[in-house]
Amino acid sequence: MRSGFITFVGRPNVGKSTLVNALCGQKVSIVSDKPQTTRTRVRGVLTRPDAQLVFVDTPGLHKAVTALGDRVNATAIDSVKDVDAICLVIDGTKSFGSGDRWVAGRFDVTKAIVVINKIDKVSRDQLAVQLTAASSLGAAEYFPVSARTGAGVGALVEHLSSLMPEGPLYFPDDTVRDLPDEQWVAELVREQLLAVTRDELPYSIATRVTEWEWPRVRCEIVVERDSQKGIVIGKRGAVLKEVGTRVRAQLPEGMYIELFVKVDKDWQQRPDRVERLGY
Repeated sequence: MRSGFITFVGRPNVGKSTLVNALCGQKVSIVSDKPQTTRTRVRGVLTRPDAQLVFVDTPGLHKAVTALGDRVNATAIDSVKDVDAICLVIDGTKSFGSGDRWVAGRFDVTKAIVVINKIDKVSRDQLAVQLTAASSLGAAEYFPVSARTGAGVGALVEHLSSLMPEGPLYFPDDTVRDLPDEQWVAELVREQLLAVTRDELPYSIATRVTEWEWPRVRCEIVVERDSQKGIVIGKRGAVLKEVGTRVRAQLPEGMYIELFVKVDKDWQQRPDRVERLGY
């Protein structure tokens, strides 16, 4: 048996979470088109007859301007320590540039695998340009993939399996994610809030489960201002109702979720509040 840990790092919105979900064969990390959707380290597990791969999804590395940004950057950088492989994920639809180089500078890229994602959205010529530009990093391997369609994902899995050392099963063979149920439900709520509220307040939202007594779950939605509270609730509660419906569709049958909105002024700027919210 081969087993080990593989960290995925990259700029915000390059598709790391979608790729980890594709590698695991089911949803283990929330996704949206908003940068910095992932705020904590999330592990997905793929167990095969000959190997167990533990994929570590990390927040997008960026130039932080808030206490929350500092914390999520630290989480991502810390995630490249003591792992068996590092994958630098690059958005194939955007020009390779200083942002990708800045991320690559956070670790020894010569031992890393560069994964160029979203190849389903680019031409062969565009992909060739991206591969040529990324080759300047001097990485160990380069893999073009599409997390959305699955193209190239199988080849990436095979290669990562071959890199893993001999080792034990770190998780039971039926485990797909190691996120506690309470945190998973809170993340589902935040994912659907991002989808329903669109561009109005993606960074101002935090979620946490405050009560869990089957079949009832109470989830608190934290915003920074009273005006944001109104947006989250919506006219006559329409937004909360839509979010609740979407989340319940992903929960075990019979589970009921209650959503409450709380204002915690400028929580992103306050390290104590960031930590209290689990980041």
